Amino acid sequence: MTNELFDKVVALAKRRGFAYPSSEIYGGLANTWDFGPMGTLLKNNIRDSWWNKFVLSRDDMVGIDASIFLNPKVWESSGHVASFTDALIDCKNCHFRTRADHLIEDNVVDIKVEGLPVSELTSLVREKNIKCPKCGKQNWTEVRKFNLLFESSIGIVEEGKSKVYLRGEIAQGIFVNFKNVLNTTRVKIPFGIAQQGKAFRNEITLGQFVHRTLEFDLMEFEYFINPADWEEKFGFYKDEMWDWAKELGLNTENLRWREHEEFERSHYSKRTMDIEYKYPFGWKEMFGLAYRTDFDLRNHTEKSGKDLSYIDPATGEKYIPHVIEPTFGLSRLVGVVLFDSYCEDGERVLLKLDPKIAPYKAAVFPLLANKPELVEKARLVYENLKKEFVVAWDDRGNIGKRYASQDEIGTPFCITIDFDTLKDDSVTIRDRDSAKQERISLDKLQNYIQNKLTNGR
Repeated sequence: MTNELFDKVVALAKRRGFAYPSSEIYGGLANTWDFGPMGTLLKNNIRDSWWNKFVLSRDDMVGIDASIFLNPKVWESSGHVASFTDALIDCKNCHFRTRADHLIEDNVVDIKVEGLPVSELTSLVREKNIKCPKCGKQNWTEVRKFNLLFESSIGIVEEGKSKVYLRGEIAQGIFVNFKNVLNTTRVKIPFGIAQQGKAFRNEITLGQFVHRTLEFDLMEFEYFINPADWEEKFGFYKDEMWDWAKELGLNTENLRWREHEEFERSHYSKRTMDIEYKYPFGWKEMFGLAYRTDFDLRNHTEKSGKDLSYIDPATGEKYIPHVIEPTFGLSRLVGVVLFDSYCEDGERVLLKLDPKIAPYKAAVFPLLANKPELVEKARLVYENLKKEFVVAWDDRGNIGKRYASQDEIGTPFCITIDFDTLKDDSVTIRDRDSAKQERISLDKLQNYIQNKLTNGR
């Protein structure tokens, strides 16, 4: 059933314009996806919800948009050139390459091996007699480390080109701008710097839709604190992250916190926890929360020669701030929302998206597309609603097919303009989840939708 659910959601995502395999007409490119019209609207709604909750609604948070390209010394100082690696293994028979930790976890129940030395990973693959998922043989190479940073080059003349990296995380752009933000705003510790943007990791995945891709969108912030306060702030943002997951409408039965063991924590972290989501293919990371100590600012201070310390204006105390880092994978979250909202109700397939993040808030239909008076009235309703909400127009086929289409993209309300509308200015509004219909006057329609979006359905 889990494989069946996975296939159904991926098929719906393509059929309804949420996500397409990238470069599909040329055979595609592994681990890359393009977000279609519905996926883009959904992704932007999730992004805006995050930005409103964690940035705009707070007085202690500012935003930046750092460059994707940074001086290569940034990545050397941050430890990514030396430590940002995956453990890979190859099948000698068919040359299939995969991550050793994923191979083991997908074949051995209830085991977490991220961060184990490569020698232990090699031993586990052999001890557990794990077969190649492609050819079925048990003929593996030794596990070896592989750096995840994408390399590129800048410069016009071939001989004069310099090596650069596509950013593997978006945090470093925040750290190298710490002093700039401090000097150009009125922020005081504790405060956070947030951003949303692209990151790139040259990693091997096992075809898990948009859960893990080469190019992806991240949302995160670095919250700078006095080191004495780290446990309090860690606990605070742990609660905030869980609350936001619920605000998105995610089923908490599919969510859990998992603490990273010491061996699997990133090189910069003293404590890390993940909110994991129960995908059809198992529990996987959705959000991450890390206590990065002063690792980044201290390293950039030492390597750049620039003082990135902070002087408390009240006490005069000088110190390098510590950091709490909540991280949210935006591209990944689109997939989570699709899996979580997918529902079959008899013969009906629908996405029970929270209305706040649904691509369209409502859809407007003329009962009959060949009746000009109905189409004209419906267009007036559509244009008025469009001033306040993202609204769909649909006059194709019969009403039943239009309902089915809107159900599959998660539109909360469908509004039909019929012949009675021409007489009394009332419309039929249909609820997505219950499929119940009611009549409502046009002068109350906008408030009706707004109340439902604000206060719940």
